Amino acid sequence: MTTPVRVAVLVSGGGTNLQTLLDQLRNSPVARVVRVISNRPDAAALQRARRADIPTTVLRDASDAQELLAALGDAHLVVLAGYLKLVPGAVVSRFRGRMINIHPALLPDFGGLGMYGHRVHEAVLASGAKESGATVHFVDEAFDRGAIIAQERVPVLKGDTPETLAARVLAAEHALLPRVVLELARRMS
Repeated sequence: MTTPVRVAVLVSGGGTNLQTLLDQLRNSPVARVVRVISNRPDAAALQRARRADIPTTVLRDASDAQELLAALGDAHLVVLAGYLKLVPGAVVSRFRGRMINIHPALLPDFGGLGMYGHRVHEAVLASGAKESGATVHFVDEAFDRGAIIAQERVPVLKGDTPETLAARVLAAEHALLPRVVLELARRMS
């Protein structure tokens, strides 16, 4: 039997995608969350990790590549799950093809600097788009521009608000992210 792929998760906020990963990977022989890293000491995601006995690190300077590389340690796969900082180029280079992000829209539309949270859903609704969804993509040196791995689509419904659309997209994220992590981990092991 092979050793599970070691997954590090970067977070900035509440951590519902992290919780989904913790729940889905808890007994997985394929992948295991081994560290949670945040740029914010008050991120609720850190409490989720601590409750699951996962080691946590709070970065002093999210732009410091050496600090982040040290925190990532011997991770095989890095997942950005609501991480709102640009990852330094040296870290992207080290983990190229092994670092992924979840985004609450169908990239390449509605991505880039400042496109997170309700801003994304407001932009989708303002555009008149008929569908939205979640995208998992590889991380590169720009926000939300890496190669797309998978998408989960949801309809935009008449009368949707940013909140109602966000709830459906979040459910799509929770379905998509663990599936992609396990698929990538199987390929790596």
